[in-house]
Amino acid sequence: MSLMLYYDLLSQPSRALYIFFKTVGIDFEPKVLHLGRGDQLLPSFRKVNPFHKVPVIVHDGFVLTESVAIARYICREYNLPDHWYPKDSRAQAKVDEYLEWQHLNTRLHCNSYYYLKVLMRRFEAREPTISELEQHLQRMEICLDQIENIWLKDKSFLIGDEISIADIFGACEIEHARMAEFDPRKNRPKLSAWLDRVIQATSPHYDEAHAIVDKLIVRNREKAKLFEQSLKVKSRL
Repeated sequence: MSLMLYYDLLSQPSRALYIFFKTVGIDFEPKVLHLGRGDQLLPSFRKVNPFHKVPVIVHDGFVLTESVAIARYICREYNLPDHWYPKDSRAQAKVDEYLEWQHLNTRLHCNSYYYLKVLMRRFEAREPTISELEQHLQRMEICLDQIENIWLKDKSFLIGDEISIADIFGACEIEHARMAEFDPRKNRPKLSAWLDRVIQATSPHYDEAHAIVDKLIVRNREKAKLFEQSLKVKSRL
């Protein structure tokens, strides 16, 4: 059986599937795309996914283009340990509950804030207004507080005492906010401890997948310092 994974580790759901596949020991043929240079728009890739997005799997000719659907499918096809995506209807529904919730919460708000802080100037040729930043920051803070105080209120992981696919997806979305100079762990001890547990449960693949995130954080800080220095020079002229 052949399994190909098309991905770019700059993509949150790509990182989630990469970590998941590596952690559970599923062999796959890596098909790395570079979204920044437009690989997703190439005719060869659009034949695989007409929506020109990643991640995508091709499993013995069967194509699947949505990350959550892919994770559920892999759990069934490979008969993975039950904690990842339980077979029991109610336990499975609790995993689904978070995966459905995240679309308009964790994913939306963390990614929106990142877009405003980092990508807007590139794609819209303008800077976000203070009001825009404050609104999106507030929405993200509310979302992260809900994870801290509701989802992780009395559990080690989002669903219970064992890691599930929900935890990997949630963690990868939250990590994305770090590239917008935001620390999601600050004043959130439960969320911080949970992230550490996710990292430990998926080691070393979690850190491997997020190496590009850490690299870009350092690069963005260096750019910010250079920008500040140039402003100081200009102010003296």
